[in-house]
Formats: sequence, structure tokens, C-alpha cells
Amino acid sequence: MTETIPHILLETAAARPDHPAVVDRRCAVSYGELREAMLGFAAALARAGMAKGDRVGLWLPNCVEWAIACLGVQAAGGVVVPISTRFKVAEARHVLERAGIDHLVHVDSFAGIDFRDLLSGLGETLPPHCFEIAWDAPGEDGFTAAITEARDEDEARREVEARLAALTPDDISDIMFTSGTTGMPKGVVTNHGQNLRTNRGWNRATTLSADDRFLLLWPMSHCSGYKAGLVASILVGCTLLPEATLDVDQLVDRAIAEKVTFLPGPPNLFQAMLEARRRDPRTVPSLRVVGTGGTAIDPTLIRDVREQLGASIVYAGYGLTECCGTAAMIHDSDPPEKLFASTGRAIGGIELAVMSPSGTLLPPGEEGEVVTRGYHVMLGYLDDPAATAEAVDDQGWLHTGDLGKLDDDGFIAITGRAKEMFINGGFNCYPVEIELLMQAHPALREVAVFGVPNARLGEVGCAYVVWDAALEPQDTEALVEWARGQMANYKVPRHIRFIDALPRNAMGKVEKFRLIEMEQQSDNS
Repeated sequence: MTETIPHILLETAAARPDHPAVVDRRCAVSYGELREAMLGFAAALARAGMAKGDRVGLWLPNCVEWAIACLGVQAAGGVVVPISTRFKVAEARHVLERAGIDHLVHVDSFAGIDFRDLLSGLGETLPPHCFEIAWDAPGEDGFTAAITEARDEDEARREVEARLAALTPDDISDIMFTSGTTGMPKGVVTNHGQNLRTNRGWNRATTLSADDRFLLLWPMSHCSGYKAGLVASILVGCTLLPEATLDVDQLVDRAIAEKVTFLPGPPNLFQAMLEARRRDPRTVPSLRVVGTGGTAIDPTLIRDVREQLGASIVYAGYGLTECCGTAAMIHDSDPPEKLFASTGRAIGGIELAVMSPSGTLLPPGEEGEVVTRGYHVMLGYLDDPAATAEAVDDQGWLHTGDLGKLDDDGFIAITGRAKEMFINGGFNCYPVEIELLMQAHPALREVAVFGVPNARLGEVGCAYVVWDAALEPQDTEALVEWARGQMANYKVPRHIRFIDALPRNAMGKVEKFRLIEMEQQSDNS
């Protein structure tokens, strides 16, 4: 079997045609139905003029159609470019322009947002070919109609068969846009082969199997939801249960009703589930595995998850979009104490190390920048060789920007961040990107953003702002509300501090550490 994502689905569908593949709150498909829908949408794209290698944007929430669209694009030889439904016009425009997207699959409305209105704001950036999904009427939309019309057209089906036959593991499968500390989001380019090999390692570590019922909370537009969600699931043939929004009480209801066995998410999710259980002491009897990533897990949380939520296996992991989402994992067979002190060891066939600022690999116990090397490292940033060379050195090491220590057994503990990224409720937030988006406000002269601790979300943004009061009065609530219209909600700073001038050094660089000290002092006063 050819090692591409669509070919793996064909193999799984042949073995388990009637097994539920993707089930959301609106509709469901078996593996056999998912195969036919994939081929039908691939044919629709070919009819619409999509050529091999074309990039297709997916701007819709977690749902059955996301899986169909993703697989259909790839079966037609195209490249998937996921777009977060949390994005506003400016963020979406950047992705569409940067990737050169000619085809777009989008939802008509979701979570109170009229996506048609957002699309109208894109102007000339709007791709010429769009397929609309009706959120409240699945199957009664342009997306489904296009599949139906193309499904039985012999010429279109023959074209898809030819493209599938020509598809190789080295073909690009996706471009995932991730933010950086030096500007707007960059497109991370990866291929079919490396994504499949990486996710096989993830599956082995997490024990995901064909019998699992996987409740997917991670957005499919993010690396975790797409790769460790959809791709991982079709590799083993389990049932994927995508959740479009997060309501903890409804989540528990669904987990019980759907007999969920596998539930990954950020630590704050499980804290919220435990809090909900105190109000309503229900359990999920079927739950077998829970998992999280990015940092060592609080031992108390692990104990409570096992005792109160009933999960026998708790795993952790570490990775970046730039390495197909996974570099290190805790395995079920690893000593329990490793889960308390680390985020795992390198998955099979890759290297994980800690490097000094001079480029020397450091021994166990010494802190340095976490680096990784192997088949999972991205092909590069889209059309950005300079940024690629900065991230991946001439020895092939991907520089993560995170600080960490290895123990004698090769387990990595993340101790800090060499760069400024902070994590809000499981979402990576990059201050430079937020600052660039905020600078669109006419009264904002300068802004500096950094993360501050938050009991519920882990970290939230704090913005120190130099303001032109002659243009607009200072108003914290008004600025926060304006920011909500410019960027995804998780990026919006929760704390606004107006300041006369940002502190700078002799070279004119903003000294954020002074702002952080000011914030800490105000918290302690």
C-alpha cells in the first residue's frame, strides 16, 4: 500500500467498510461512506479545475465534512491549508494570500459568526472557487451537491484514479500556518510519508486502537486535531467523534452516550471536568485513556483523573507543528514517575537533544534549548528559506525555542521558553503576531504583549499600550472588544495596561522583562 493519507483510508475502508469512521452531532459516516465521499469530493475538485499541487483552504469547525474535504483534497493531489474558525478577516486574508489558495471549503455560519459576511470582507483575496457547507442543514449545501454531481461522472472518477495512482509519500500533504516570534504566521510544509510515520509513533505511545472511540476536542484546523486526530484515527480504523465547541457538561453527556474510550485535551479541560463532577458526580465508565501535552502533569491531577474519571492510562507528549506535531511521548510501559517529571522520550527513529547557545549538545541534567532531528522535521516554511534556515540548522536540528533538560533515560522536561510564546488553554499564542494585529488600531502607538499566569487557562495575554488619548479616550473594555474583532479569541489580551512609554535599552529594543517585573510587582502589591 502506498504511504499516503488517502491510500491509508482506502486500506482501512476495505478492511472495515461498515465501521463508524467520523461521527459528529449533526451526521455520521462509516469508513466505506468516507471513502466514497473522499473520492466524490476529489472528483468535484478536478471538475472545478484543481490541478495537482494546488492549495485548498478549509475554513470550518470540527465536523464530518472537515474529514471529507481534507481527504478529498489530498486524493485529488492537492495540498490542505487549514484555517481556524476563530480567525477574523485579517488573519484569514494573510493565510489565503500567503498560500495562494484558489479553492476554499467554508461553513456558512457557526457559533454566531456569519462566515459569508467574513468572506465578503476578503475582497480580491476571496478564492475564485468556493464550496459552502450548511452548518444547520448537513447534506443540503453546495459542498454535498458538488460531490453528488461529480460522483458518477466517469471522466472525473478516472481523473481521480489517475491522480491517486500518481500520489507518493514525498508529495506535500498540508501547509499548517503557525505563528512565530518575528512576525505573522508562517506556513509549515510537510508531506504524506512523514506525517504517517510520525502518527504511527504517536499511536503506539498512546495505545490508540481500532476499538477506540476518540472524542476530538482539538480543532481539526490545528496540528493536533488534524494529525493526532484525523490521521491517527484512520491509521488504526477507530471511530473519531469531533466536537465543534466545548461545553464541559455537554461533553460529559456525549462521552457517556457515545461510550468514549479516548479523550485527549489540555490540563484545564480535565480540571473543568473534575469541577463539573463535584456538581454532578457522573463518571464515564468506558473511558480508557486521557492525555495532554506540552508540560509535565500535576501528580494530583493525574491521581484525580484516574480515580474520579476512571481512565486507566494517562499519557503526555511534546511537539511542534514544525515536526508534524510530535517529538516526545510518554508510553504506557514507561515508569509512572516519568509522567510526573517529563513530557516523554523521543518517538522511534528520531533524535531529541538539548543544545547550548554555542551549538554544543549538552549532557543529561543541563538546561538548554530543546532540539530534535529526523523524519518528522518539516520540509521548511512556505517560500521562506531565511526563516527555515533559522529554525533548522545545517545539521538538521530543528530549534524549538523551548528550554529543557534530559534525564539519564532520555526523557525531556520542559523548563521554560527561549522564545516568548505562551499557551492559553492549550492554544499557542505568539506576542509578535498579537502586537502586529493590535497595531491596526488608529489610537494605538506602541504595544508590548506577554503571557501571565491564569488559574483556569494556564496563561493569558497582557498588553502594555502606549495610547494617543487625543484620538480616543483610554478604555480597557473598548480596546478588548475591538481586539476580539481582529483576532482569534484566545489571542486577545485579557489584561490591558496603559503606559506613557515602553522601556527600551540603548539599542532601542523594548525591554519586556521590565514590563513583566512591573506586572509582577502590581500583582504583589
